[in-house]
Amino acid sequence: MELTGGLFIGGERRQSDARFHAYDPAAGADIADAGFASASEQDVADACAAAEAAFLPYSTKPLEARARFLETIADEIEALGDVLIERACRESGLPAARITGERGRTVGQLRLFAKEVRDGAWQKLRIDHADRERTPPRPDLRLRMVPLGPVAVFGASNFPLAFSTAGGDTASALAAGCPVVVKGHRAHPGTAELIATAIIRAVETCGMPAGTFGMVNGTSRKVGETLVADPRIQAVGFTGSRGGGEALMRIAAARPRPIPVYAEMAAINPVILMPQALKARGPALAEAFVASLAMGAGQFCTNPGLVMGIDGPELDAFVARAGEVLSGQAAQVMLTDGIWEAFESGKAKLAGSAFVTKVAEGVEADGPNRGRAALFSVAGKDFLADPVHLHEVFGVSSVVVRCASLEELKAVLGELEGQLTATLQVDEGDYPEAQALLPVLERTVGRVIANGWPTGVEVTHAMVHGGPYPSTSDPRSTSVGTLAIDRFLRPVSYQDLPEALLPAALRENAQAGTVARIDGSWTI
Repeated sequence: MELTGGLFIGGERRQSDARFHAYDPAAGADIADAGFASASEQDVADACAAAEAAFLPYSTKPLEARARFLETIADEIEALGDVLIERACRESGLPAARITGERGRTVGQLRLFAKEVRDGAWQKLRIDHADRERTPPRPDLRLRMVPLGPVAVFGASNFPLAFSTAGGDTASALAAGCPVVVKGHRAHPGTAELIATAIIRAVETCGMPAGTFGMVNGTSRKVGETLVADPRIQAVGFTGSRGGGEALMRIAAARPRPIPVYAEMAAINPVILMPQALKARGPALAEAFVASLAMGAGQFCTNPGLVMGIDGPELDAFVARAGEVLSGQAAQVMLTDGIWEAFESGKAKLAGSAFVTKVAEGVEADGPNRGRAALFSVAGKDFLADPVHLHEVFGVSSVVVRCASLEELKAVLGELEGQLTATLQVDEGDYPEAQALLPVLERTVGRVIANGWPTGVEVTHAMVHGGPYPSTSDPRSTSVGTLAIDRFLRPVSYQDLPEALLPAALRENAQAGTVARIDGSWTI
């Protein structure tokens, strides 16, 4: 499939004289092709206008039509075949097996949201019938969730499929009934174009309004800033750096009509080695830890960037084995030259701390943009004294915190910023101490894991991929799982409306097949 490098605006392809090239991080060089159009402010405005024009006709489509649209997008992505895998690998430096798995996740979550749309429980239907005999009389009240309006979605560098053009933010926004304008990530523009083409084919096949989906590209921050500032955009989905997310939040808050930004930003995802678990299986835990840390060149937002345990022989053995395994790790290609540079800078800051000891480094890099693994160690009291240890280093880098006691470990946990995950490595003998830690963890993270590792986020109904600030901008939300649809909905209550004017789902006896709360009681 030939790439044209065009923008996607109102169902049409648009070119521009301003162009940029994709980059091959493994080769450390631009990819020789025709390049990709950089959107102007007018291009962004036109994409937002098309999305606004599409909002009412799209959001009022029957739920079955919306569900089938999501399934058709999934079908069209699969139909791209190996062309998509090859391009994504070349632009990201990720192996084919990883990209193939990510494609499966992408189409899987589209189909999951199709099922969620059909289920209808996300509408949160509520009916409180009138009571005219009461003093004062109670009116008839009915409630449902409605879509916010056009949504801006920012592609993520580390997931060119599952968190980008047709990723979880796009899937959940479309499921909610919101048209989407994607700001494609500069790191994988060819991949984004292939996926956008598949979405447009689904738009046409399913008879959706032309502006239901649009995509603008560019290397300048101005493209994203203009998109978030456009008055027709009603919410933003973002996965990326803390600096980038906070910049978008400031723009959204400064608008005459502020809008929510659902930003998933930074996390170091603490792993807590409870004493009995560490004693019983320390070396095995060390090997599994390094495997999780090194997965995908450490470029996961759930990477275990912090490990803590009670200082002593068992923790010594864990650190020694982890350092031994990590020292054999080959340097891996990172997503972009900028991410590699930030990784090297983050490691240098840790190594430059007077309190930190370097435990081990991986195999020296043999090519451009290859991140060399590193493991550091610090005492609990010193960790508390220097905030440099709190910062995410995006790559194969982690810090082991040697705590003098369980109380010091609690103190370290209490100093952490909001995190996506916390992991307890725990045996039955640790349960009393672990139970005491759970209230602290619940205040700090969005997902608590026992005897596993944080990398690997399952797309299910019960998943939370979010957490207190700065892991996400809104701790009440998740960017993975079916609850992600709630970000792009708001409640509307209808009081004493005649039956003929009520939305179909709120008319009398029209709730069959879904969950509704009628006169205070939940019914199916």
